[in-house]
Amino acid sequence: MKISEIITHMCEESGQICFGKPIEPATTRDKLLYGDPDQECTGIAISCFASVEVIRQAARKGCNLIVAHESLFWNHGDHTDWLEQNTAFQKKKQLLDRYGICVWRNHDHLHAGIPAEGPMRDGIFYGVSTLLGWNPYNLDPHATLPQEFLIPECTVAEMTAHLLRCFRLNGVRFIGNPAAKIQHVLIPLHIMGRPGDRDLIDRINRDDIHCLLTVEMVDFTVCEYLRDAAMAGENRCIFAIGHFNLEELGMEYYVRHLSDLLNHRVSVTFIQSGDSYGYLPASGQEVCGFPKVNQFLS
Repeated sequence: MKISEIITHMCEESGQICFGKPIEPATTRDKLLYGDPDQECTGIAISCFASVEVIRQAARKGCNLIVAHESLFWNHGDHTDWLEQNTAFQKKKQLLDRYGICVWRNHDHLHAGIPAEGPMRDGIFYGVSTLLGWNPYNLDPHATLPQEFLIPECTVAEMTAHLLRCFRLNGVRFIGNPAAKIQHVLIPLHIMGRPGDRDLIDRINRDDIHCLLTVEMVDFTVCEYLRDAAMAGENRCIFAIGHFNLEELGMEYYVRHLSDLLNHRVSVTFIQSGDSYGYLPASGQEVCGFPKVNQFLS
C-alpha cells in the first residue's frame, strides 16, 4: 500500500467533528509534516511525538511512515520558515531524509473519534482509559475531556505503581496528601492559570474529587488549591503526568485499531517517545530517565 492510501484510510474511518468543529483541510492539524506519500509503505511506527530517537527506532524497524499525535518541528502548524538556521532542525531533517521517512500527524481525526465497541470514541482518551483498565469505572464513557472515574479505592502508593507501570514513566510528580485514599479520579482539561480554573476548583470541592491526573498544569490556581487542601487534611492529590506522557497511552492503543483497519497488510508498531521528564536526584544517587550521552551523539 502507498502511504497516501493509508492516510486516506485513517481520515475516512474517523469522526469528522473535533472539539465541536468540522475538520477542514485548510485548518486541521492533521497534515503530512514530512516526506513523500507516494512511496510504498514498508511499515508504520506509531508514537505521540516523532522525536529524533523515534525516527532512529522507526528506521531500525523498517518503517517509513511515522504516525504522530503532536507536531514535528515544535510549533503549532509545524511552520519551518523560521527554522532554516536552527541546527537541531537541520539535523532532524537530515535524519528523515537519510531514511526516507514520512511523518503524518493524526490529531484531530483521533480526537474526533474512532469506532470502539459500537459508537465513535475519542481515540486518545478511550485508549487511555482502556489501557489503564478503567473503562468499567468511567462515569461518562462518551466524554472526551474531562474524564471522570470512580475506581476501587486505593492508596497513593498503589496508584503510583499503577501509573508508572501503565505509562512506563521514570517517576511521577506528585502534589497533595500522601495519605490520601483515592477513589474519585478526574482527568481535567489543560490547567493554564485561566479564570476557568476556578470552575475546576469548585468542582473538586463540590463533587469530592480525590485525585487529578493532569495533562498541562501551571504551578498556581488548581495546584495551589490542592496543596492547601491537602495541608488542611483533605483527601486530595495530583499526579502531574504531563501532556505527551498521558496521551501517548492513547497512541499505543491506536496500534491495534490501525492494524485491524488495514487488515494487517502493513506492520504497525508502537514506539514510545519516552517520558518527557528526567529526574535529577539528590547528590550521590543515579540519574533517572536520561539516555547516556553517546545515544545523543550516534
